[in-house]
Amino acid sequence: MECVVLAAGEGKRMRPLTAKRPKVMLPLANRPMMEHLILAARETGISNFIFVVGYGEREIRRHFGDGTEFGINITYAPQRHQRGTADAVRSVRDLVTGPFLLMNGDMVLQSDDIAVFCKRQAPCMGISTTDHPGDYGVVLVEGDRVTSLEEKSKHPKSNLINAGAYLFSPDIFDRVEKVRPSARGELELTEALAGLIVERKLGAYHLSYWMDVGHPWDMLDANATLMDRIPAENTGTVEEGVTFRGPVIIGEGSIIKAGTYIEGPCIIGKNCRIGPHAYIRGSTSIGDDCHIGHCSEVKNSIVMSGTKIPHFNYLGDSVVGSNCNFGAGTKVANLRHDHSNVRVCGKDTRREKFGAVIGDNVQFGINCSINVGAVIGSNAQFAPNSFIEGCIGENAIIR
Repeated sequence: MECVVLAAGEGKRMRPLTAKRPKVMLPLANRPMMEHLILAARETGISNFIFVVGYGEREIRRHFGDGTEFGINITYAPQRHQRGTADAVRSVRDLVTGPFLLMNGDMVLQSDDIAVFCKRQAPCMGISTTDHPGDYGVVLVEGDRVTSLEEKSKHPKSNLINAGAYLFSPDIFDRVEKVRPSARGELELTEALAGLIVERKLGAYHLSYWMDVGHPWDMLDANATLMDRIPAENTGTVEEGVTFRGPVIIGEGSIIKAGTYIEGPCIIGKNCRIGPHAYIRGSTSIGDDCHIGHCSEVKNSIVMSGTKIPHFNYLGDSVVGSNCNFGAGTKVANLRHDHSNVRVCGKDTRREKFGAVIGDNVQFGINCSINVGAVIGSNAQFAPNSFIEGCIGENAIIR
């Protein structure tokens, strides 16, 4: 069976993290999120993949190549204009040879689910449950059939939602060709599914595990979940006087200096310098070529490659892009005094603790204070003692 992965979108809700990379290439447990999905599908025996690419496709092609490094075969289907999911599916018509698995590239699934799902009869939709169904396509089912699908309903009729995984036969392409632009001006796959639902031909498979990664704060939950499955490994250098509690992965060329305390699960990439006397708390992933220095504390965060957090810093429950630098004493707040959910640019994170979303190449002067829920665009620069909150655009200079 072939597997088609939709990976052409930018992921605007992930800005500023997607300013220079496609959403599916954002790191979870130090791998692009789409790589976790591909490896889960590969474990079921699938070896032929078709990637629908568009925004940032060069980075996807550079990382995955022809698939040889991952033990699979990859064909690329460019979607030059992202006109919707139906248009994306239409782009693989001449590449698919039989029944195929179709998945959005921005979610986390388990291989056991994929294996069972692929044994179902096409057409079939993967469904899941959520406590906020209005953000997705809300599904009603009778037995193993989908009887209704309503996109982003203000008054959801159930907590079942379309999980973005499908099993199709090539017959779907004839239906896709008939799709017309929606009110949003997009060619949407859900319109092609509407006919199948009316004819009671669309099956439903309830996934035992599904996680959508739609916003930066979702990355923290997915990051923690994926790291829980990874065993400890050390290919770096650990000095005397370092303490590990729980599984910790140290990449090649990295050095952990004396006095450092690391709570797992934690992943530290290649060629990093950690410590001396750094404190890294659980569910933190640190990319390659990073520096977490003296008396700096990092908790439940994603720190991308090349970022420096070197002296007397605190970073909690945050996502930080690549090649940032935190001036000495710069700290990120992650909890409101009233303990209410943190909001980011007006959006409810559904999290009591959340720090900041920081783009690439952001430079902080010494003793900057970053308030809960801040979003900082790429290439922003801040003078010493700056108080930072709200949504800061790209290339901002705060003196």
